[in-house]
Amino acid sequence: MRHETVKSDVTVIGGGLAGISAAIAAARLGQKVALVHNRPVLGGNSSSEVRVWVCGATGHGVNRYARETGIMGELFIQNQYRNPEGNPYLWDVTLLEAVRAEPNLTLYMNTDVREVEADGELDDRTIRSVTGWMMGSEREITFESEVFLDCTGDGLVGFLAGAAYRIGREARDEFGEDWAPEVADDITLGSTLLFYTKDTGKPVRFVAPSFAKDITTTSIPLKRVIRSGDSGCHYWWIEWGGELDTVHENERIRDELWSVIYGIWDYIKNSGKFEAENMTLEWVGSIPGKREYRRFLGDTILTQNDVISQRPFEDRIAFGGWSIDLHPPQGMYATESGSKHLHADGIYHIPFGSLYSRNVGNLLFAGRNVSASHVAFGTTRVMATCAVMGEAAGVGAALSASKGITPRELRERHLTELQQTMLRMDASIIGLRNEDPADLARTGTVTASSTMTQIRLKRPAEEYRLTSDVGFVFPVDGGFDGLQILVSASDATSLNVELWDTGRPENYVPAGFKQALTIPVGAGERQWLDVPADRELFGDEPCNAFVIVRANEAVSLHTSAVPVTGVLAFERGVKPMVSSDLEDHQPDQPVIEWSMKRLVRKPFCFAVGTKAFAPDKVIDGYVRPYGGPHLWVSQPLADGREEWVEIALEEPADVREVHITFNDDVNEDLINLHHHETPFLVIPEVAKSYELQAWASGEWITVASDGMNRTRKKIHTLGKPVRTDRVRVVVKETNGGEHAEVIEIRIYE
Repeated sequence: MRHETVKSDVTVIGGGLAGISAAIAAARLGQKVALVHNRPVLGGNSSSEVRVWVCGATGHGVNRYARETGIMGELFIQNQYRNPEGNPYLWDVTLLEAVRAEPNLTLYMNTDVREVEADGELDDRTIRSVTGWMMGSEREITFESEVFLDCTGDGLVGFLAGAAYRIGREARDEFGEDWAPEVADDITLGSTLLFYTKDTGKPVRFVAPSFAKDITTTSIPLKRVIRSGDSGCHYWWIEWGGELDTVHENERIRDELWSVIYGIWDYIKNSGKFEAENMTLEWVGSIPGKREYRRFLGDTILTQNDVISQRPFEDRIAFGGWSIDLHPPQGMYATESGSKHLHADGIYHIPFGSLYSRNVGNLLFAGRNVSASHVAFGTTRVMATCAVMGEAAGVGAALSASKGITPRELRERHLTELQQTMLRMDASIIGLRNEDPADLARTGTVTASSTMTQIRLKRPAEEYRLTSDVGFVFPVDGGFDGLQILVSASDATSLNVELWDTGRPENYVPAGFKQALTIPVGAGERQWLDVPADRELFGDEPCNAFVIVRANEAVSLHTSAVPVTGVLAFERGVKPMVSSDLEDHQPDQPVIEWSMKRLVRKPFCFAVGTKAFAPDKVIDGYVRPYGGPHLWVSQPLADGREEWVEIALEEPADVREVHITFNDDVNEDLINLHHHETPFLVIPEVAKSYELQAWASGEWITVASDGMNRTRKKIHTLGKPVRTDRVRVVVKETNGGEHAEVIEIRIYE
């Protein structure tokens, strides 16, 4: 047996999406990182071994402008391009390549950490090393570093180090959470096994194994949705073990889940109730996908009230948006719905204080083991949210290691640096702006070849009859002009239109009533209807207006053949897309009451004048929608014309590095496996062909370019600094969008 010692600045244990993001983030900041994972493939519950969809803040299209950026965003975009069909093995490859691309990161797979060396008193401990066994290689490896991250999910490393933690549900009165039980208990969410099926094109028999459960003797056929064509995460509800110890009784839980999977398949194949003659089992999981176990205690415990109130923590470093999603303790055998969901009015914020241990000084954590109550954990546990927390923990670990301080000291003394470093890396923080003093662009003057000053969606695609209320959102920046909507009316009538604000800048639901209008409509097809709204009602600050058009069956709106950035459309009272036996989404929650799912990229035809797309938006500090889209948009690209946006610096500088952030429409819901597929391989609004130019020696010179770009964030480090006082981004072609769109430009000496 070989004994080895590996010394790094940062050691990350756990190669799920939280651990991957943490390791990549720390490595990109120049730290030497060891990523230790106990499986042969990366990805944790999202890997080909378990095959859970990567869910996040979008909530499968419930939340608006909520897709993650940063490292998780890069993985989504890469997978969309190379793996649109959602092949689990190609997702494994996407993750492996992302890790291997980092020169400061060394990966140790098949390495199970079982020993931790830590010292100090119970309330002030320090981890010195962790030791793992590399299966199949007979190598025992000790990892030493300044900072450790527990991204194991179950929290074994923190447990062995003596980190304070909890298992189970807190009592209702501890945090005042109305979704918590009255009395605390040790119940957790259960574990799940999944299976895949395929059509062979010929009849296939199925002989059930002896351990297959007769599910007709259970409540499953009555209370759960079973269909012959479903597979994978459609069967997320095959869940059990919430009333057991999900770690120590893992084998028992797996066996019970296996018995039900084979019992369900026997029911589908042999009951005569399904058209499944040609169907066969293609894959059955063998590793239970765990939802919950230890939750560590940090300086902050995120609670239900923080999530629902969307508390804007001073130390926020990430966001989530999945509903608080809790399941009955009996799992698949419960007679109640398989899950119940509580939604905030939009995304919520996650504090850095929930990502490090309150009593182990050099321990951070990310994933499903962060410092949150059981109820709040019902939303933070989904994997894309785990990933953005992982990136934040990785940045925190890198800064702590480089400064020789603890994560708590980093939060107390260097919080701005932590947040600004994350923003520079395009990480997902909502409502914070770029305040980097080294960014020369911030004090520059911006001009552009052209600017879109009017939203005019004038190409109708389908007629939409107003059988129920609908709504649409558009950006307001110092007022708006000439609001019109395109309507058709079978008879002379009147239309009731209301204007609302959205409350918080990160929300896209009607919150504050502004104005009600009753507008006469003559009979006729495709007529532009003036909406005499009071532009002063929304003030001078950038925000969003929510327009409600009340139901009138004599009137139709028209959906647009093309989308426009910053514009969303909604239907009211759309029936849930899944059975209420599976998911209980209360319809009076605003983001459920106003659904955009069937109208993504299909806004209603309307027109309005707006200043929301001005060139100076590229230096206003925001890189995500927040009270408006915050980006420059040109007039439509036509006849091969190039569009450009230019920054004139206050004085000449030796420019060495330029960051460009293109619009990749974070409202578009992406997924890693087979939940759905976008009609395009690359987000259309992203610039495909562009040049970065600098004014030098009396002419524009091209210092960098890309003719096949498909990514959001581009960093150009020039081999030799260029002395210049003007920098220009020239967009030659997009990936299908009709406008040049740039969110941010940063310039560094």
